[in-house]
Amino acid sequence: MIGLVMCGGKGTRMKTSQEKLLLRHKKPVIQHVISALQESNCFSKIVAATSPNAPRTWEFLTNLGIRTMDTAGKGYVYDLNQILHNFDEPVFVTPGDMPLLDAEIIKKIVQLADTNNIWTAIIISKEFLDLLHLKAEYSVIYEKKQYFYSGISVVNPNKLSGMAIVDESYVILDDKRIALNLNTKEDYDLLCTT
Repeated sequence: MIGLVMCGGKGTRMKTSQEKLLLRHKKPVIQHVISALQESNCFSKIVAATSPNAPRTWEFLTNLGIRTMDTAGKGYVYDLNQILHNFDEPVFVTPGDMPLLDAEIIKKIVQLADTNNIWTAIIISKEFLDLLHLKAEYSVIYEKKQYFYSGISVVNPNKLSGMAIVDESYVILDDKRIALNLNTKEDYDLLCTT
């Protein structure tokens, strides 16, 4: 399995001149994600998908010795679909803005996801996010309840066909380590209080 970190966003909702993934929570946010992937020992390789939107993040990752692959920087979904076709084994996809991600939750997700499925999205219940005072943007109705995408997926790229829509499978996982994505200044302020 390959660990793929999406690192090419503009971070415009953060309203800061600094690149979002380089904001610090003891160390740069992206470094938390990279360390979690490395410490899980689940991956044959770890790759960061970068774009022209975040040149300092690319430089930081390169200095860490992380392999990077360039994307067009046209948005998360477009860039992800562009890059997935470079792989021929299952891919664990995570956003680079998950500062609470750790090796243990990664191992749990790898165990729960069925790599025979085309796309397994890890989702979080609305009730759990409300409990943590977190907001998420993209939701899905599953088993007659509202859930939100964590941003983490396990994908079998061999079963993808271009940009065609695929049937998603879901794993519900209410865990704060995957609930907090740094999308806004409010998210970062909340992180700094933990």
